[in-house]
Amino acid sequence: MKLILLHGWGFDATLWDGVRAALPEFETIAWDRGYFGEPSAEAVTGPCIAIGHSLGAMLLAGAMQESCVGLIAINGFDRFAGEGAVPPRVVERMRRRFGEAPMEVLADFHTRCGGGEPPPAIRDEAALAADLALLAEADRRGMVRVPTLVLHGAADPLLPAPMRDGVFAGAPCETLQEAGHLLPLTHPGWCATRIRAFASLLA
Repeated sequence: MKLILLHGWGFDATLWDGVRAALPEFETIAWDRGYFGEPSAEAVTGPCIAIGHSLGAMLLAGAMQESCVGLIAINGFDRFAGEGAVPPRVVERMRRRFGEAPMEVLADFHTRCGGGEPPPAIRDEAALAADLALLAEADRRGMVRVPTLVLHGAADPLLPAPMRDGVFAGAPCETLQEAGHLLPLTHPGWCATRIRAFASLLA
């Protein structure tokens, strides 16, 4: 079973380094949106599981490959802004500020997420702006037709608790009490254990 990994807004494929190291028995393919370097989204053949962090989960939900047999959403969602989710005004304010000071907005976002290290220099400002628009406008609810697992942190500073409870409606959800919005970075082993167990159910 192959694993397709897609990071969220403001990060890159290195987000998955710890998770990949903890899953040596799997072939893992980390796609990159190209915010800071070359974008990548190589085609995958054969059965695979799509694993997205934050925005990455919503992007995968809207573009599932035919070979994907399951989806794992880590700190993820199928809609970010709207009623019962993040207030649209929050995202619109972020978009306005990004147009004026993109690096400042990105650094603030990393700090709020608990990213620790400052973000790298932006290579493709337009890609970041376009994906901010997706956060504001996209809605992928009801689009996933494969088994789905949701992983959340109870101390997530970005996603309100009622929103976390309602994403990917009907999907099993596991929550790590002390964790925030960056589970692949802060708790890669915990994520890997659940990915492995989910994959075994689909094998």
